Amino acid sequence: ADRTRGRNGRKYCRESPSLLDVDDFRFSDSSTVHDSPVYEEGTVWDLVPSNAKATMFPHQRGGFEFMWKNIAGDIILERLREPLSDGKGGCIISHPPGTGKTRLTIVFLQSFLKLFPKCRPVIIAPSNLLLNWETEFHKWEVDIPFHNLNNKDFSFQEDEATASVFHCLSQAGRKNPQLIRMVKLRSWAKSKSVLGISYDLFRILTGGDGDGYAKEIREILLKLPGLLILEEGHTARNEQSLVWKALKKVETEKRILLSGTPFQNNIKELYNTLYVVSPKFASDLEQKWASLSSSIDKNARALEELRDIISPFVHRCSENVKKVSLPGIRDTVIHLKPTDLQKELLKRIPENPGSFYEQNLVSLISVHPSLVAKRKEFSESVSHLKEQRCRLDPDIGVKMKFVVELIKLCGGPKERVIIFSQLLDPLNLIKEQLNSLFGWTLGREILYMDGKLDVKQRQLSINSLNDPNSDVKVLLASIKACSEGISLIGASRVVLLDVLWNPSVQQQAISRAYRNGQTKVVHVYNPVISKWEVDKIEQQTRKKYHSDVLLSRNEVKMDPSPSVSEDDILESMVKHEGLRHIFEKLSHAPCTT
Repeated sequence: ADRTRGRNGRKYCRESPSLLDVDDFRFSDSSTVHDSPVYEEGTVWDLVPSNAKATMFPHQRGGFEFMWKNIAGDIILERLREPLSDGKGGCIISHPPGTGKTRLTIVFLQSFLKLFPKCRPVIIAPSNLLLNWETEFHKWEVDIPFHNLNNKDFSFQEDEATASVFHCLSQAGRKNPQLIRMVKLRSWAKSKSVLGISYDLFRILTGGDGDGYAKEIREILLKLPGLLILEEGHTARNEQSLVWKALKKVETEKRILLSGTPFQNNIKELYNTLYVVSPKFASDLEQKWASLSSSIDKNARALEELRDIISPFVHRCSENVKKVSLPGIRDTVIHLKPTDLQKELLKRIPENPGSFYEQNLVSLISVHPSLVAKRKEFSESVSHLKEQRCRLDPDIGVKMKFVVELIKLCGGPKERVIIFSQLLDPLNLIKEQLNSLFGWTLGREILYMDGKLDVKQRQLSINSLNDPNSDVKVLLASIKACSEGISLIGASRVVLLDVLWNPSVQQQAISRAYRNGQTKVVHVYNPVISKWEVDKIEQQTRKKYHSDVLLSRNEVKMDPSPSVSEDDILESMVKHEGLRHIFEKLSHAPCTT
């Protein structure tokens, strides 16, 4: 076999010296490269594998047809004889996190590529989610090659002739990342397959004025794709970002944006997201959008008018869609009483802290005063907190006390806890205290994940949390690094250590645990001790209202699940003689997922 492979490789080297030449990539523009439809009767459902069709939920079936109508124009095959360019151009699939958007998109791609095998789809996603896509392609046994441009290694799905020529190159040539990418790009362009690339790499490869392979790769990525899939598409919501500007240059109009939370901070960002989906449509309504968005506070109809404008592009399913198949969720705001030392330190910060620095100080003090012991504003008055015995005493900080007791009590019923925080110092202190109090170690009872963790170790931690036989008690997670695209269903208790400005980030974080596959009721805790934190929660509620109104059309309605049972662990804490003093009150609100 090796000799045969060697002979074939030498043959390709002799006979096809230009296999890596970019001239072979040159086609007409991306909207006209598709085949004529292969099928002439029936509907697009006839293109879906029977096992996939049988396992799709109602909201996925609705999203599937919505994709076809917006991208191709119809679901009736006989009506798809018109060129694809006559379609609407793009759509947003705004299903809640954890409801199977990846699975839905794979089913769509399988059917779409049967009808249009030369459409050359590209999936652009945050870098840590590309491996998820590869895994899903394997999990569902999809017979379509997936070329991960971020991966420096070959997948053995590359075009044989192209790969053979590559292996004829010198050792130095085979280490050239641009040539490796050219092999993957050519393999993708030559046959029915899917290309995957991260937002950051897409920005790098399509930017600048480089020549040689850099120039050709830029042209390929901007001109050849016939369909863009934008995972977590709200990533490109800032018109000043290089990613947004790069996507603006892509020629194809066929775009599907996947996001459980397309509305992030404000209505201007939602417009930028809509521009990514359908640049021409968004450009035409720019002035009207600006006028309506500026009058929301005065004009009660403005939000509804904006909703009516975008409704043809957005498919949304009700928040209750997960409640049909999941045990339930309970969201509790826990008003805690700060310790005397916390009260004293908080008095030195404005009641409504304006700068991020002041806001971070409030967050740190709320967890444990020792976290600000080295800050110049407090170094003299709380210098004793630098001592190890004080740093490891949970009673000094009321949020720390709550977290430690919650984790300890969850060990009995074998429920695992995720602690999310924007700041890393509180997570590290919790890790130290759990080790000191219970002898728990990192990698066994305690897992820790932040943005610096490499991809392989990150996946090992996820697997360990989700393994019911592991010894894991708690995951300490950076909300910036762990709030999107991963499944953490091994945990059923979620603590949001600090209040977030952006309710969408909070929703994404909760949905790591509250998603398909979860077998327990998920309890979410929002501990607060200051008026500023309570005010932020109220601001979140207003943003959530705007999002609900704007995205309420084309929504799949589902019957809500029965009410969730009481939280026995929290109730036992509130009634416990040694803990009741830390609680001021509890308030329950509808969860934002």
